[in-house]
Amino acid sequence: MPEFHLVSEEDIRSGKTTDIYFENIMEIFNKKGVGNENVVAEFTASSLPDEWRWGVFAGLDEVLCLLEGKNVDIYALPEGTVFRHQDTEGVNTPVMFIEGSYKKFCIYETPILGLICHPSGVATKSARVKKAAKSCDVMSFGIRRMHPGIAPVIDRAAYIGGCDSVSCIAGAEEVGIEPKGTMPHALSIIFGDPKKAYKAFDDVLSKDIARIALVDTYYDETIESFMAAEAMGENLYGIRLDTPTSRRGNLKKIAQEIKWELKCRGVDARIIASGGINEYTIPELRKAGVDGFGVGTTISNADTIDFSMDIVEMDGKPSAKRGKFSEKKQAYRCPECMTYKTKLWNKEDIPVCKCGNKMVPMLQKFMENGKILDDYPSALDLKTNVTNQLQKLEADWFND
Repeated sequence: MPEFHLVSEEDIRSGKTTDIYFENIMEIFNKKGVGNENVVAEFTASSLPDEWRWGVFAGLDEVLCLLEGKNVDIYALPEGTVFRHQDTEGVNTPVMFIEGSYKKFCIYETPILGLICHPSGVATKSARVKKAAKSCDVMSFGIRRMHPGIAPVIDRAAYIGGCDSVSCIAGAEEVGIEPKGTMPHALSIIFGDPKKAYKAFDDVLSKDIARIALVDTYYDETIESFMAAEAMGENLYGIRLDTPTSRRGNLKKIAQEIKWELKCRGVDARIIASGGINEYTIPELRKAGVDGFGVGTTISNADTIDFSMDIVEMDGKPSAKRGKFSEKKQAYRCPECMTYKTKLWNKEDIPVCKCGNKMVPMLQKFMENGKILDDYPSALDLKTNVTNQLQKLEADWFND
């Protein structure tokens, strides 16, 4: 019989989602009496997708959940930290390291990477979109493009990165907010008349749901906007444009025309654009008067950040494979220009940034001997922290 292809939390904790070779080497360790060596396993990214110059670290909460009780220590950037993948001298920036007997966490390398790679990519893309949108609202619409089993993961990362709201019910519950959306084309199709659909929307739904009318089902977008204004009256909150690419023309001009024509008729409605929206298309639409953006696949299907885990120290001695830098390290960041500098752990002076500011150590201890040390911040607190950091990035942020 068909069934959902999902694993349980117990499957993840027991190691069923790891690569088989980690289970194989555990058998070797046990028979040969090795693997108990104390190691430092470092997580870094040698590059970022699409020439991104910075990323947003996400997923730490689930790593702590996975390794709780495993008698290891975890140091990491706080979740929601904006990081550079390399410092000023080209040394990879450690975003996290695990210290302890290798056998205690060997089989978890694969799921740990999955817990931070995908959410960090989503959070970073969300942050880029929100930075491009500035004060305009950004709604996360992308869960329909991904497996529903990970919808809360996607929406949590999108919210932390900067999205103002999410459309998924489970995702909104995950971050403690109310889900938000507009309306589907199906409503106009079922009623056979956009105006009747708008009227039904306004008549039936609770008044605390924003009346955002989708205006490109059957007729010209401006004509359907007039229909929405007539059907909903002063309750109309906004107009959503989701025009298909085959009929789109110039979305910027369409938005400008609708806003102008509604204003001429005394209607003050927000314009929400969706469909193929990303951080590169948003600036021009924002200048055209678009007030908000429904962003889907570009966030939910964001490139993952390709973190790797590498042993860099064993029993207190330098130990790393070729291409990696040995020993436990601290990542320092300038509090103003966000420049990073990687230094050996407790062996070197705290660096001073070229801009004159004393750098701050970013890797903090989150777990000691398998015990989570502090209460974890809320999603809203993490989002606020990301927003504050983004304000410090250079104006020319696409190429900073």
